[in-house]
Amino acid sequence: MKKNQKGFSLIELLIVVAIILIIAAIAIPNLLRSRMAANEASAVGSLRTINTACVTYSTNYPSVGYPANLTVLGPGGSGASSTNADLIDSVLSAGTKSGYGFTFGPGTGTPSTGYSVLGNPVSPGTSGQRGFYTDQSGVIRYESSGSATSASSPLQ
Repeated sequence: MKKNQKGFSLIELLIVVAIILIIAAIAIPNLLRSRMAANEASAVGSLRTINTACVTYSTNYPSVGYPANLTVLGPGGSGASSTNADLIDSVLSAGTKSGYGFTFGPGTGTPSTGYSVLGNPVSPGTSGQRGFYTDQSGVIRYESSGSATSASSPLQ
């Protein structure tokens, strides 16, 4: 008597699982690299936004000059002022966005004549690889690994 089998054998199931694992092993590293590249592009965009906001701030508040920190550029309670200019979003003004942390360095004097901003990955090798730097010149610089400085290579 012949038995009618329905379904898959154990060997067939193991082969399908092995194929899925091979595809996942190929796809996951590419996905992580794409995520890091997206975070780095977002960090550069955030630095451009900060540069624009700083120039706008110094134009609107010439007696103050450039802002003292990122929080000053963020939104406030009731309308824009020199303490809450509402020029950048609340996430960026908090100092962390898309896997990058931003450190604002105020200039000296009154009115302030400069500033500097560092953008470094929160988790190097996972959220991003390159560190970024910009200042009142508007040039965004990068370092392949580690923090960028004013002597680092400019982005092309």
